[in-house]
Amino acid sequence: MNANWNYPTAVRTGAGRISELAEVCRDLGMDSPLLVTDPGLAGLPMVVDAVAQCEQAGLRIGLFSDIKSNPTGGNVNDGIEVYRVGNHDGVIAFGGGSGLDAGKAIAVAANQSCSLWDLEDVGDNWLNADVDKIPPIIGVPTTAGTGSEVGRASVIVNETEHKKAIIFHPKMLPECVILDSELTVGLPAGLTAATGMDALSHNLEAYCSPGYHPMAEGIAVEGIRLIKDFLPTAVADGSNIEARTQMIVASSMGATAFQRGLGAMHALAHPLGAIYDAHHGMLNAILMPYVLKANYSAIKDRIPRLARYLDLEPDFDAFLNWVLAIREEIGIHHQLSAIIPEDSGLAEIGEMAVVDGAAGTNPILHDAKAYAEIARNAYNGNL
Repeated sequence: MNANWNYPTAVRTGAGRISELAEVCRDLGMDSPLLVTDPGLAGLPMVVDAVAQCEQAGLRIGLFSDIKSNPTGGNVNDGIEVYRVGNHDGVIAFGGGSGLDAGKAIAVAANQSCSLWDLEDVGDNWLNADVDKIPPIIGVPTTAGTGSEVGRASVIVNETEHKKAIIFHPKMLPECVILDSELTVGLPAGLTAATGMDALSHNLEAYCSPGYHPMAEGIAVEGIRLIKDFLPTAVADGSNIEARTQMIVASSMGATAFQRGLGAMHALAHPLGAIYDAHHGMLNAILMPYVLKANYSAIKDRIPRLARYLDLEPDFDAFLNWVLAIREEIGIHHQLSAIIPEDSGLAEIGEMAVVDGAAGTNPILHDAKAYAEIARNAYNGNL
């Protein structure tokens, strides 16, 4: 099932299409790309083979992998130094959310006179970058979760302020994306589950956002259906190429749909991830039903329409029960206490969540106390 499309960027989807990486580099004018990935992938055959393919094609390719699972500003600055010393002319952002986000951030800031934080998504900060100095980016996801390969932003931890910052520029959107489902086959079941639920959170929060964007809403609905139909199979049988393909597509759909906005899941997951260094997808997966309940009054009429499309009973409880059932089926924890060591900092988390960028498009504008209460309910499993 190979296909090419252009939305929101040029996408090549299908098993085995990583074989076209060197060709894509050439098409984009890269002679010396820097491949950015995480340390867990750097020594695996998929990366080794990608580097060898580019070298055989005559490209002078570099590799940078010194990044954390929640990439930091320090990681990005280290990558920028490697980019500059190596005289690279483009970036291959390769991996899960960490490799994709770090790679895109390195590319946007590498040739700039301003700092990375001068490009934080506040007001018109993106205008601080000289657009002509941003090199081309290729996105190659190896998980079906973040969808960062079709996004114009990266989430980077600001170590000084102990928060996750969104770095934004329109040219951070990769000029070409390779969605090769074979690259996700080796992903363990637990990570398949957590990243798949992250994709669900993107589609679901985009669907629930009050913003007017009918195209994004339609994409979100179909993305949720694909996840409903294929995530359990991808977790149970990681070698199922159809399930892997549909999930990697659903992940890209979620990141396309959340042009409409995100919400309280992400507003809480961002500070929780920054402080506790917990897996972003798992945080969203655990928070999901608690946020749905907290948003009930604003989404009670919207969710039944979605449930009907999913062949569920058209009411809120049927959808909520499906969320709980799929979480149990694929092994998602029911409460935050399973991955967060203590709850003494949840009041601070509430204060950080209310000012997070995702909070502004939640269906209800919760205050800090309400956010802390959602986090506390999720910590204790009080649904």
